[in-house]
Amino acid sequence: MCPQTILFIAGNPGKLTEYRDSRYNANMKLHIPNSAFLGNIDPFLKSFDPAGPDSLEISANDKWISVHPAVLSMIAALGVTVDPKNIHCQKLEAKSSHYLARMGLFKTLKIPFDVAFVEHEPAGRFIPITQIRNSDELSRFIADMVPLLHLEPEQARTIGYIISELARNVIEHAEAEHGAFLCAQYYKKSNAIRIGIADTGVGIKATITRSYPARTDLEAIGLALRPGITGTTSREGGTEQNAGAGLFFIKSIASINRDFFVIYSGGALYKLLKKTAGPSARLHADPFADRHSQEENLPVWRGTVVGADITLDQTAEFSALLDAIASTYKKAVRERVKARYKGARFI
Repeated sequence: MCPQTILFIAGNPGKLTEYRDSRYNANMKLHIPNSAFLGNIDPFLKSFDPAGPDSLEISANDKWISVHPAVLSMIAALGVTVDPKNIHCQKLEAKSSHYLARMGLFKTLKIPFDVAFVEHEPAGRFIPITQIRNSDELSRFIADMVPLLHLEPEQARTIGYIISELARNVIEHAEAEHGAFLCAQYYKKSNAIRIGIADTGVGIKATITRSYPARTDLEAIGLALRPGITGTTSREGGTEQNAGAGLFFIKSIASINRDFFVIYSGGALYKLLKKTAGPSARLHADPFADRHSQEENLPVWRGTVVGADITLDQTAEFSALLDAIASTYKKAVRERVKARYKGARFI
């Protein structure tokens, strides 16, 4: 898009002053800081500049880089909307910048990276940035994710169901031209997985308000996190095929395990905060009843970003919650199959 010039009268009515509208000459900007995990992701989001959708400038801390998979998914989702020749990435000086290459960021954006790095076998350790546009790509991602979870097969499948629901919602309802971008990493020391998913679709408010009233992005996020609320129907509990439970379940897992969870859409951020150790964690249908922080005036993200930390220690609460979720999803799958063949006539 070429810069446009706007002429208008300023001060003296007889004198024309020329101004350039900077909106037509701006670039989107993302700065990768030395640290951006879910607990301290706010400064990274506040530094995002969404102006000028035709080009993207990426800069980074020159000492070291350590970021959450949600950050990588976000950069990938934004970057693929821009022609690679219009992506300008500063020369990365930090030794840890090879992590960005190992996770597939430069490959996804189709831009060069001139630092040598060892390409480790990802199985059981991490899943690089993966673009998901259809059910086959989603199935492959979930299959790769199972060994990353280091859980019993049934429990791993349950978490896989939740992630697949989040991605499936992007594919079916977010109107995201480029689909969803996911990546994940396992941390052996803390026995935890960190996962991020991002898209540049219509965002939560646009999908939720198809069926429910929401005045703001934050109100829409609050509705999306409630069990049984989905933008595809106003029926209480959603449909039996799509109960809108994916976000509620992943937030519940983070809550039970006293982990972080974030969701960012439009100009709003909801962050589930870590709970202090003590009595058994209580699950709330209302996300604002949980210990959390929120922002409503962030740079507008035209889509949705979800990030979650999941500690995989086998506590009684964690196992019981996974059993309950598994039962719910088994019922949902049966209902989907039933709906698929409902009314079918065989001759």
